[in-house]
Amino acid sequence: MNFKVGDEVVVITGSDKGKTGKILKVIRTEGIITKVVVEGVHVVKKHQKSTGQETGGILDVEAPIAASNVMIVDPKTKKRTRIGHTTDTKTGKKIRITKKSNEKID
Repeated sequence: MNFKVGDEVVVITGSDKGKTGKILKVIRTEGIITKVVVEGVHVVKKHQKSTGQETGGILDVEAPIAASNVMIVDPKTKKRTRIGHTTDTKTGKKIRITKKSNEKID
């Protein structure tokens, strides 16, 4: 999985199927991306105890979902696509591209 914070993704399976949002956080396990937190997707209720600075209550927070359940949105066609890699001819660096339209993602 090659996701970065700020990528636009669409959920492809589960109760939030079809929802889109930006990645807020990437969770890695042993160097491999396993879960992502997506803005406005998989919102759960969290009971927060009040502290000296903050009031308590029931908060709506985004919970992590499996990285295999999301796909990146192609910036050109606005449809889901896979991610590929190629090297930039000018700088020689490895870049991410979309498979559908060959657009650069960064």
